[in-house]
Amino acid sequence: MPKKPVIADFNREIFDLRLKRSHDDLFEMLERLYSRDRHYEQFLTALDGVMRKAFAERADDLKRLDLKRDLEPDWFQRSDVNGYVFYIDRFAGNLKGIAQKLPYLKDLAISYVHFMPCLKPRPGDSDGGYSVMDYRAVNPAYGTMADLEAATKLLRDNGISVCIDLVLNHTAKEHEWAVKAAAGEKAYQDYYLMFDDAAEPKAYERDLIEIFPEHAPGSFTHYPAFGKWVWTTFNEHQWDLNWANPQVFLEMAEVMLFLANKGVDVLRFDAVAFMWKRMGTRCQSEPEVHMLLQALRAVCRIVAPAVIHLEEAIVSPSEMLPYLGRGAHDGKEGNLAYHNSLMVQFWSALAARDTRLMTHVMKTHFPPVVTNATYATYLRCHDDIGWAVTDEDASAIGIGGRAHRAFLSDFYEGTFPGSFSRGALFQENSDTGDKRITGALASLAGLEQAEEDGDAGKIDRAIDRILMGHALIASYGGVPLIYMGDEIALTNDYGYTAVPEHAHDSRWLNRPMMDWARTEAASDTPAGRVRDGVRHILHRRRAVKALHGANPTIVIDTGNPRLFAFLRKAPAGPLLCLFNFSEEWTSIDSGLAAHHGVTRFHDLLSDADLQLHDGVIALPPYARVWLA
Repeated sequence: MPKKPVIADFNREIFDLRLKRSHDDLFEMLERLYSRDRHYEQFLTALDGVMRKAFAERADDLKRLDLKRDLEPDWFQRSDVNGYVFYIDRFAGNLKGIAQKLPYLKDLAISYVHFMPCLKPRPGDSDGGYSVMDYRAVNPAYGTMADLEAATKLLRDNGISVCIDLVLNHTAKEHEWAVKAAAGEKAYQDYYLMFDDAAEPKAYERDLIEIFPEHAPGSFTHYPAFGKWVWTTFNEHQWDLNWANPQVFLEMAEVMLFLANKGVDVLRFDAVAFMWKRMGTRCQSEPEVHMLLQALRAVCRIVAPAVIHLEEAIVSPSEMLPYLGRGAHDGKEGNLAYHNSLMVQFWSALAARDTRLMTHVMKTHFPPVVTNATYATYLRCHDDIGWAVTDEDASAIGIGGRAHRAFLSDFYEGTFPGSFSRGALFQENSDTGDKRITGALASLAGLEQAEEDGDAGKIDRAIDRILMGHALIASYGGVPLIYMGDEIALTNDYGYTAVPEHAHDSRWLNRPMMDWARTEAASDTPAGRVRDGVRHILHRRRAVKALHGANPTIVIDTGNPRLFAFLRKAPAGPLLCLFNFSEEWTSIDSGLAAHHGVTRFHDLLSDADLQLHDGVIALPPYARVWLA
């Protein structure tokens, strides 16, 4: 048995108490996953050593933060947590440059930043940085690991938490493990899913769904140089890890704690739905995935409980909720998960000027509150939008699912008659007819087209759509994430086609460089109006304690297809949030608000009283109201 690192008595007691607290959460999962492995006991001994070593090496200021967040486990659910997402080079040039941008983030009321993939990627096409060749090094274009540690400390000292990506499903084929596997080392070949011939891959592929059918067809790649078929779900250069091998768990747990000790507050686990493979299934969201994620969270709760997990699973509502913990995993799995459905339904209702589907989906599929967790709410991200509207949900309101998905794709690509949008096609599934769309928020919401037309009325409406969306994600429940540039209404970046490693991927359309001159735009320009509006929303959110993520969100069917409404049930009193998804004025009877406990009719978003007209609340186009 390896010698355990020496830990001071008090620290050792803390470690042992946390180990006891999370013992069952960790070891029950590991036993179910790996106990049949003949090296299981050695694996447990090695994991214990990894955890104790990481704890011994954890800096004192991080250990104090661990204690603080153990005492305040709801820290990430509070209304003063506002998120901002950016590529380091496109926002600040490099990690050292972030210090100069700190005043901008603080002025915007940001307290959580997500550095888009910053670990060392493979050269050339790296799927936007998600093809990682070294988990313990930073992309050299951004700086060094010491620069990352300095940036996390600077931000932490200024009340801002840092999230980075940890890709769990795969590594780059240039990763040290993959290089050794390709060289024929059996131990490292077992880190991946490799096959001697095409029989098993073909059997698996009967049930698999292609992720990038146009530029990366199939889910396996044959390598004649070493005579193996390798599982490559996303791209040829991304080799899927074999999580059925306990050594992979051990390696990734060690990486996770290494990054935690560099001051990272939030680990965004990428592509988690694909981590476990089972013949005869889609190999997505298998039960073992949730066992793995619970075990990884338990490891963090023992060694670095200040760190929380954001699980990236862009799946249907029924599949997404388990990533926040359901059943046996309730309260023990992810702390954050993307609310993909809220994002999809926002765009759907905006195009249709009809919230019935949105109300049905949010009311039917999502509980008012989740245990020890909350959502990451967003209007768009670095990726595309897939129209995750099921046929069953569509039929529940009397429309066809396939037809509605086609309508949304055409509308946001800008080809549907009367569309205000300027998006682009990303991928098309020839079997289902489904098309995915990419584009910057301002372009999808109509600002790009309105400015080209020079139409002041259309510009007003586009800005209203943008601000309504931000008011929605700031109030629905969770951590609102602003993608870099959306707060200054950056539009599509068509220059990506001139960059060889980007040209094949239209998602770079909505990954522009930050336009710092635009942040200084006058308040009467579109950029300035959006900037001031988003800033106001985030500052108001920070002041409204009722928006705490643990307060239930109850979706209300108002009977008005233009309105989306929900109630935030806070201990100090309810908050009724209303959103008009059309260009027309609409209204709601004040009696409905009173029925839900709202009688003062004070809008906390504008911080002004609403005037009633014959007992009716009148709502202008794209209104957003937080009624106390």
